[in-house]
Amino acid sequence: MPGNSIGKLFKLTSFGESHGDALGGVIDGCPSGIIVDIEFIQKELDRRRPGQSPFTTSRNEADKLEILSGVFDGQTTGAPIGFIIRNNDHRSKDYSNIKDKFRPSHADYTWEKKYGIRDYRGGGRSSAREHVSRVVAGAFAKLVLKKYDISFTAYTSQIGNISIDSCDFSQIKENPLSCPDAEKAKQMQSLLSEIKEEGDSIGGIVSCLISNVPVGLGEPVFDKLSARLAHAMMGINAAKGFEIGSGYASAIMKGSEHNDIFYSEKGRVRTKTNHSGGIQGGISNGEDISFSLAFKPVATISRIQDTIDSEGMQTTIKVDGRHDPCVVVRAIPVVEAMAAIIILDSLLENSSFVE
Repeated sequence: MPGNSIGKLFKLTSFGESHGDALGGVIDGCPSGIIVDIEFIQKELDRRRPGQSPFTTSRNEADKLEILSGVFDGQTTGAPIGFIIRNNDHRSKDYSNIKDKFRPSHADYTWEKKYGIRDYRGGGRSSAREHVSRVVAGAFAKLVLKKYDISFTAYTSQIGNISIDSCDFSQIKENPLSCPDAEKAKQMQSLLSEIKEEGDSIGGIVSCLISNVPVGLGEPVFDKLSARLAHAMMGINAAKGFEIGSGYASAIMKGSEHNDIFYSEKGRVRTKTNHSGGIQGGISNGEDISFSLAFKPVATISRIQDTIDSEGMQTTIKVDGRHDPCVVVRAIPVVEAMAAIIILDSLLENSSFVE
């Protein structure tokens, strides 16, 4: 099964399934001599850990990180970093009634047709549980990027038809949805409570801002920084749409409206607006990189639905497991992690930035 790795110089290969003994990964290419802040990495994992609010699955996993290699005396050695996160609260019996049925809009049907076999317990490898490996790699990337003062801030900008009107980053930690608009956060929470009560799910949007990115990251043509970010983001489960800067809104703008006018500020080239989202010609221009990622409603819901079984016969399905009513809340640290992996990998590709 190819496609389990991302990155060129800073590379993550992940392994494991939702209901297996453990998930984990191997990080190759992490620079040596980086102080490994275990507490920081664990906090990053805790941000996406299930069971922390009424708006996430009640599955109770500690998500405790175990580092197996590549770290000595509290520092990275330059060797591959191997790590695992053990599964402790998997309830495989919750899925026994669907082992021969395909959940609508899930990966069940396509995986079975492609590989001839599928792990139906929580979706196996297709489960978002695999994202723990990405969060660990992203945390290591963030530790490296600290010396360059590059930071990442992802947040909930929309759930269902409720979108933010203001963006006060100080509000992100004040509500369980990581929403920067206090009033809209309350409305979103009410909506999620209704959706959960109905046994349904709903989609939303995560927005992200990457600050202090130097000019010159990314390669023109096929390896544009925007293209690499899009590839990483669309590899996140349930992702359905990616836009950078003004995104789809640029389709109705005139060039005179969309163009980011240059000016000089204390010897630094700046732009008066940032419709480009910090990337022009596929290369970072020094402004904040801003993008948004749309997520579909979680496919696994507890309502009765029509479907077919593995024999192609019409049937119905009802899943009784523990599921998120909206993926957005726990996707936020994953979005940051994938962005950090791409930014560090791009930084390492440009040796002029690396000491």
